[in-house]
Amino acid sequence: MSPRRMLQIAGTAELVTLILMLANMLTVHAPAISQILGPLHGLAYMATVITAILVRGDRHIVWVLSLIPGIGGLLAARSSSPQQLDRHILDEDV
Repeated sequence: MSPRRMLQIAGTAELVTLILMLANMLTVHAPAISQILGPLHGLAYMATVITAILVRGDRHIVWVLSLIPGIGGLLAARSSSPQQLDRHILDEDV
């Protein structure tokens, strides 16, 4: 799996959990749902930031964008070029 794809998956998970938490707050506000989604969103956010830091290559904007809550992971994946990320991973393997 390419680093960019991993970043897209983590960013999507972060965005989906945020949307579900906000939907819960605006509708029924069930505490049980909040207790489950809160830690899941936090985990997805941290996974997004850590993945962006690990695959950033020479582009610092990738991990800086990942710090934006909700859409940061998707923005970071979009701003990174697959060639740069793949080259960075290959350089580390050598």
